[in-house]
Amino acid sequence: MDRMFGTMTRIAVALAVVVALVATGAPVAHAQIQSVTAGEFTKVGLSGGQFLKIGVGARANGMAGAYAGVANDMTSIFWNPAGLTQLDGYAANFSHTFWFAGMSHSFAAVMMPVSEKFRVAASFTGFSSGDIAVTTTDQPDGTGGIYNVSDVALGVTFAGELTDQFSFGVTAKYVNHGFSNMNAGGFVFDVGTRYNTGYNGVTLGFSINSLGTPQTFDGPNVTRTNNPIPGLNASPIDMQIQTSTFEMPLSFRAGLGVDMFQGFIADRPEFEDGVAVHQWLVAADFETFSDVPEQFAVGTEYTFREFVSLRAGYRFGTDQFGLSGGVGLKYMAGGFNGSIDYSVSPSQSLGMINRLSVSIDFD
Repeated sequence: MDRMFGTMTRIAVALAVVVALVATGAPVAHAQIQSVTAGEFTKVGLSGGQFLKIGVGARANGMAGAYAGVANDMTSIFWNPAGLTQLDGYAANFSHTFWFAGMSHSFAAVMMPVSEKFRVAASFTGFSSGDIAVTTTDQPDGTGGIYNVSDVALGVTFAGELTDQFSFGVTAKYVNHGFSNMNAGGFVFDVGTRYNTGYNGVTLGFSINSLGTPQTFDGPNVTRTNNPIPGLNASPIDMQIQTSTFEMPLSFRAGLGVDMFQGFIADRPEFEDGVAVHQWLVAADFETFSDVPEQFAVGTEYTFREFVSLRAGYRFGTDQFGLSGGVGLKYMAGGFNGSIDYSVSPSQSLGMINRLSVSIDFD
């Protein structure tokens, strides 16, 4: 009885916090943006590796990224690696983001179970700017040369269930940042936990992303051979430009997911021929970053007969993204599950962001 009372108390507090944040999200987010950017000091631009913050997967982004507490597919590797424990068999996912200005972001991952309670996965994340013309002050229309930005992260994830309710996940990634013929590399780590409260379909998720050491660009462009004293007949010497180090975009995410048809709307889901007729998820995430103001996201997903899903969400605390939406289709037959998801995220001034994901898994 005491345990049940304690659990219900924690859930009540969590829900109260979510309701308060939803009620005050817009003004609070606006005040945070003003306080961070209005003064002489701003955190924006203090971290590199910004591609590590781009959300993965059309399903999660259709819910505006409110996914840490819901995460139960391959894109959990990004949102909360503990979510991999919700998959029973072999699985794979490919997601592509059509970023603004012709840039693109891709994610691919495969997973296999190593025992009844533990999973291991490998992932690839890539960001490309495409070809960019080289310009100078003397040749603002271009010199005829091109360069590009190409960032890559290769990761290995290990996730497991410690109890029937609590699971964890850890991802180690090698990250390489490429800019023209310069590059910087190093390791970062993501850590996540997932807790199924056992109360009316409520789950909690927490994750820390991009824990890593500072990195520094290096390459041919930092070395020069120059005359130490211009105008004098002196032997040239080798020189090296000292580049500044940059931090990884550290972030913390806390999420709440609620299956509305497991206690709040009905005691249990309605099934026909072994298929759930209605499923409705509601989620909320709070995120704090090392280089931008805090953000808050709310999202929802409705699924009919485990076949078609409709999603929507809203993100507070960002000056570009707000409303998001998406749709998904799923096919299940004989232990094989396949899904295709699409989402759209309009931005204030950078155009439309489209995402497409394809997933398969075997029970």
